[in-house]
Amino acid sequence: MRAIAKDRVAGTLGPLLVIALFLVGWQWYATHGGPGNDVLPPPSRVWEQGWAAHADLWANAIPTLRATLIGFALSLLIGFLLSVIVDSSRLVRRSVMPVLVVSQTLPLIVIAPLMILWFGFELMPKVLIVALVTFFPITVSLVEGYASADRDAETLLRSMGAGRMRIFRSLRFPSAMPYFFAGLRIAITYAVVAAIFAEYAGASEGLGIYMQLAKNSFRTDLVLAAVAVSALLTLILFGFTYVVERLTIPWLRLYRRAQASP
Repeated sequence: MRAIAKDRVAGTLGPLLVIALFLVGWQWYATHGGPGNDVLPPPSRVWEQGWAAHADLWANAIPTLRATLIGFALSLLIGFLLSVIVDSSRLVRRSVMPVLVVSQTLPLIVIAPLMILWFGFELMPKVLIVALVTFFPITVSLVEGYASADRDAETLLRSMGAGRMRIFRSLRFPSAMPYFFAGLRIAITYAVVAAIFAEYAGASEGLGIYMQLAKNSFRTDLVLAAVAVSALLTLILFGFTYVVERLTIPWLRLYRRAQASP
């Protein structure tokens, strides 16, 4: 237990120390011969001006977060349905997976304006872009998770008369959960960025449009403050995946702890 506690403390203090050193270096450089506050303001100025504009930042963070969560929920649904379809047979997997890979090669810089043109400046295009960016890691992680199911256990279930759906519910889907959460964490890091990019392409509110307006006004400090807010949202959503993982599959943490013990 002490070793686990030490690992947790090190895992928390390590990143905080790196961030602190980065901010100290940035502050020193910006105030001692940097390119100037209009180009690279120090962290102290970003914090000061960001706090002064916190009401505007919060008002624009809400639409971005809303598009992120709705789009991510849609990607979860699409990812799960596609994973079940792909897992149905080898022929389907060989036919569908290349198409899914091709979908990830589409340049967002082209797709985003088309989404705005087709669906307008409201919520729908942002949701679709977030879903397009994030469904693939979820689908692939689930498919790989299904394939990791124990073959002997599957054979045993078949010998006891279990059908395909029973095997899926009892064995293949639970086996995919650790893979699913790994893919979920990859996808969630892209979700906020995708929503902001969609707002850049066309929106009336949100962190993306706020950054664009601040940049056009040469307010680099407010641009960086909005970037900090988007990073904070991403970290919160990323951390929330661990909470959901512990609540839904508590046995995984016990298994990992047992594997780590000598």
